[in-house]
Amino acid sequence: MRLTLHTDYALRMLMLLTLEPDELHTIASVAQRYRISRNHLMKVAQTLIQAGFVESVRGRHGGLKLGMAPADIKLGAVVRATEDGFALVECFDRRRCNCVVMPACSLRKPLDEAVNAFLAVLDRTSFAELAQNPGRASRMRKLLGDGQPAFA
Repeated sequence: MRLTLHTDYALRMLMLLTLEPDELHTIASVAQRYRISRNHLMKVAQTLIQAGFVESVRGRHGGLKLGMAPADIKLGAVVRATEDGFALVECFDRRRCNCVVMPACSLRKPLDEAVNAFLAVLDRTSFAELAQNPGRASRMRKLLGDGQPAFA
């Protein structure tokens, strides 16, 4: 199983907003700090805003901030909001399944259990927990820089 870039970027954006909750972050500054596509990040931000994880502050000095407490944002909820689905194999979508062995196949059940177990682990972890380790949080901030352009 592989998460999409959309989900990857969503998780990264939420980590930054969690690490720096008193700051308003523009899409451009988040993209610059992570060295990722600004255009793709705009779509990610829209998804996170619609889901309520992120709030958009309009105006000249506006930007993005968390839309709820980090303790209330579970990784599983973010993954569900940003992924199209979890159909690991064709038979997960019975309407579109063309597999001739589906009526007799026993593969679907363990794969379905695996997806549910994966999401259950993510449901136990909040962004507050991810940011609890001060050493890692400090190291992440250092790796991301302060978002200001460097001058030579």
